Amino acid sequence: MTQSAMKKSFENGLASRLPPVRGIYTENAALGAKTWFRTGGTAEVLFDPADEDDLISFLKEKPADVPYTVLGLGSNILVRDGGIPGVVIRLGTSISKIEVTGTQIRAGAGAFDHNVAIACLKASLTGLEFLSGIPGTIGGTLRMNAGAFDREMKDITIAAEAVDEAGALHHLTTGDLAFEYRSCGIPNNWVFTAATMEGEPGDASEISERMAGIQAARDEDQPRGTRTGGSTFINPQGKKAWQLIEAAGCRGLKKGGATVSEKHCNFLINTGDASAADIEELGEEVRERVLVNSGIELKWEIRRLGIPANGEVQP
Repeated sequence: MTQSAMKKSFENGLASRLPPVRGIYTENAALGAKTWFRTGGTAEVLFDPADEDDLISFLKEKPADVPYTVLGLGSNILVRDGGIPGVVIRLGTSISKIEVTGTQIRAGAGAFDHNVAIACLKASLTGLEFLSGIPGTIGGTLRMNAGAFDREMKDITIAAEAVDEAGALHHLTTGDLAFEYRSCGIPNNWVFTAATMEGEPGDASEISERMAGIQAARDEDQPRGTRTGGSTFINPQGKKAWQLIEAAGCRGLKKGGATVSEKHCNFLINTGDASAADIEELGEEVRERVLVNSGIELKWEIRRLGIPANGEVQP
């Protein structure tokens, strides 16, 4: 869809074609403030479901030709300047309940990873401390098999729930999830709604100490308090993306208002007035320089969504 086609669909009022919901529809909703990069375009329609049943009803009843995209905390998202056509589903506090039963933790997809780690601390459950170092929500963390400090979601997840494009709820096993490095095998158009994770009994003071260590390590190594999307590129097999980027001479490289972090060069930063195009073009220049220098093609870890300010959707 081109930018002009998207503007036409805005004028036609997509929301008028959507089914009634108990949640909230917002037309032409600004998304920049909802992502960590703090830049980018709008959602044709933003949908905040009231709960899981509201989400299921929406997916069952929406017109088949209306595309949808799921947005969580927006920590690893770059919304292109032309915005996102169709409906952006934002899973927030309405789908974020956290329950601890014995050594199992069930969390809604909208729950912050850090809040899940805190719940485990309060229950004296160990093994999930790494979640305190991931700036996201459980749904996105499942989708990416996100990890940190030598642990990943595949190490703790025992079950999950997701709704498919027709509104059918699926109860998934770890085998169904088919986790791989920074990915899972669930179709991209399924919406995760919950995960059940397994911890182990532990000592609360030791758990707290490990979580503090994780935060200290993040503060020391990563550009905290900046407009960034976290790790930009996936580590290639046996390599560190940041080392390849540094070796290619990209530390501090700039494009418009975007720059490669001086502190950790696998982070791209919006210095204040970067467009999404600035950030994406900088990332592509980094990929090209790394390819020329090392022969290795870096893959984006940050999800780039929507369309550019002008032109067709890019890969």
